[in-house]
Amino acid sequence: MKFTLSWLKDHLETDSPLDVLLEALTDLGLEVEEVEDPAARLGAFRICKVIEAVQHPNADRLRVCRVATYPGGPGTAMEEVQVVCGAPNARTGLVGVFAPTGTHVPGTGVDLKPGNIRGVDSNGMLCSERELELSDDHNGIIDLPEDAPLGARFIDWKGLNDPMIYIKVTPNRPDALGVRGIARDLAARGLGVLKPLVVEPVTGTYPSSVTVSIDPALKETGCPLFAGRVIRGVTNGPSPDWLQQRLKAIGLRPISTLVDITNYFTFDLNRPLHVFDLARVKGNLRIHPAAGGEEILALDGKTYTIQAGMMVISDDAGVESIAGIMGGEPSGCTEGTTDVFLESAYWDPITVATAGRALRINSDARYRFERGVDPAFTIPGLELATRMVLDLCGGEASDITLDGAVPDTGRAYRFDPARVIGLVGMDIPAATQRATLEALGFTLTGDMVAPPSWRPDVLGEADLVEEVARIASLTKLEGKPLARPRAGVPAPILTPAQQRERTARRTLAALGYNECVTYSFIDARSAALFGGGTDAVRLENPISSEMSHMRPDLLPGLLAAAARNQARGFMDLALFEVGPAFAGGEPGEQATQAAALLVGQSAPRDPWASRRPVDVFDAKADAEAVLAALGAPARAQINRKVPGWWHPGRSGAIALGPNTMAVFGEVHPKVLREMGVKGPAVAFAVWPANVPQPKTKSASRGALAISDLQAVERDFAFVVDTTAEALTIVNAAQGADKALIESVRVFDQFAGDKAEAQMGTGKKSVAITVRLQPTERTLTDKDIEAVSAKIVEKVAKATGGTLRG
Repeated sequence: MKFTLSWLKDHLETDSPLDVLLEALTDLGLEVEEVEDPAARLGAFRICKVIEAVQHPNADRLRVCRVATYPGGPGTAMEEVQVVCGAPNARTGLVGVFAPTGTHVPGTGVDLKPGNIRGVDSNGMLCSERELELSDDHNGIIDLPEDAPLGARFIDWKGLNDPMIYIKVTPNRPDALGVRGIARDLAARGLGVLKPLVVEPVTGTYPSSVTVSIDPALKETGCPLFAGRVIRGVTNGPSPDWLQQRLKAIGLRPISTLVDITNYFTFDLNRPLHVFDLARVKGNLRIHPAAGGEEILALDGKTYTIQAGMMVISDDAGVESIAGIMGGEPSGCTEGTTDVFLESAYWDPITVATAGRALRINSDARYRFERGVDPAFTIPGLELATRMVLDLCGGEASDITLDGAVPDTGRAYRFDPARVIGLVGMDIPAATQRATLEALGFTLTGDMVAPPSWRPDVLGEADLVEEVARIASLTKLEGKPLARPRAGVPAPILTPAQQRERTARRTLAALGYNECVTYSFIDARSAALFGGGTDAVRLENPISSEMSHMRPDLLPGLLAAAARNQARGFMDLALFEVGPAFAGGEPGEQATQAAALLVGQSAPRDPWASRRPVDVFDAKADAEAVLAALGAPARAQINRKVPGWWHPGRSGAIALGPNTMAVFGEVHPKVLREMGVKGPAVAFAVWPANVPQPKTKSASRGALAISDLQAVERDFAFVVDTTAEALTIVNAAQGADKALIESVRVFDQFAGDKAEAQMGTGKKSVAITVRLQPTERTLTDKDIEAVSAKIVEKVAKATGGTLRG
């Protein structure tokens, strides 16, 4: 945001020096990026008078001028300087602008030095407007009125000694994109008084010949209010010098009075406007979603193809303007314009931002509308602009025609002066706090505060505290030591969910995984691979096309990281991340997940051939280790109810009944191919919230139970169908006597053609070891045989298998 000091003083009555204002702006959160002081650039150029101008003896186009200068200023001693000048208007008695030797001329980039031109000494320069970067005119030197004060600085006499200030405005402060909003902050700080803004409505003398209508689909969101009026009989010549100087000072090129007025209001009051040449408008104006494919030649000279759904303003002939972004050149104003339609509207920020990004148009209007202008100032802004058009261009205004209404931005929050101490640590009197909020335009009613319509960023009590502290200055915040803790053990700070998240993170790191922190936003294609990518999790205003949806799972980010590492030659990877995954866009539709990914080999190369590809059992073991660290009970079961991005035959879910605590297995080859990962790759995901909380609050593990009786191990080999799962056999054997059987472990499998040749087609042998641990008495042969019989019975019932002979 750029403005000049005199422009600021149009709204702020202040005597504060420039350096004080600049320091205050940065302290208020409006960081000053640059200050361009004309005195530093043009301060050496002073008004002079040519005493005599004669023909150069050795050059037909040059004149030798005796110039009267006053280095000390008006009323001081005169010094005569000889200057050789080639300007056609150099003459005796001319009052112009003189630059002494040693001066840097900005228009040429040259530092003046004493010279000799065709045998005649020359010291200094008589300057043209282009050499002072005032215009492109270089046909002659500056010719001033005879009463111009000799010796005065040219910028002081011309009114150019007006510093330009460039501030950095954060996206949450759209009100600071107008000079008046900046002046309001400075006034609240106590550096001046905000001048009143008087809006005198212009009474129309005839009905508007152009009506406006908003498509019903856009009234609620896209364009709640559109207003305008016809002004007939205007004269659209060059704008006045004061207006041109304002625009030039902030880097804008003056075009014509009508266009310059709209640019002026954009920066002065943060009220973008648009002017249509009425002679080029066919019929009435309507605001509607584009059908798609329409083309418009915009005011920047480029042709844009409008996409379906974008807001446009059309007349009976077609699209005339891209709503809230840029007008069309065919209906733009020229020097021959005599009748205009002046428009003021409120456009939805998200809709404007989406269209502007898609079309890649950057304009001052889009910059402001997508951050939020004051909806309540739509009609007053139109009235003020109408008054300026009538004052500068003449003409006769019609009644206002409009459609829609000002959107309701009313809201109020409880005001508690003590909150400033609690949140910021500053002790500010309650009366001062109330005065600060009132100076910023807030309305106070009892203990409730209503933000003004131009502050869409204020959305709660904490924002009220921030405004009070910001105006008071956070530089006044004093450091204080923390209060001494009370005696005793402090209450835990972390919630149980946070403790579990930390436990999962520390356990995964201890297992040898490297932590990743990836974006919660992913592209639609990747999201769809993991059951996401729906409109419920699509972002309205994404950073880029690759970050358009909230992630449904953590694996897409880990696989993308693995693909990037593989592209750089790192093939063996162990990555993990702990963070939220999103099933929808509503509260409660997200869950914390701990996910890990293994790709490549299990170990570096060594002489003992211990290196092997990672497999599903690596993922299973690590998933069980994380669950154990989180306190999951050992009775969990494994099933095959896994999502489609896992390998259907090499994956499983660890669950307690219908409650899935973790999923592990190989990632589906199709997913790896889509994500660009060279597989195979195994992974697992744990949901800490699904792990049951321990029944006791004690952090101890309980007493260690060790039996001093001899344990017994027995081996069993079962002939089962080749489709039978080893886990089914293990679970069945474990259930034969839960008190006596300590563990069941598979130690051998005989399958394939040789096995079928011995045991029959479709058969295989699975051997298990069962460890029996008595706790009350030593087992007898009869006890062992009884348990063995139960094991055989349970396995036979679960699998249909028989004991191998």
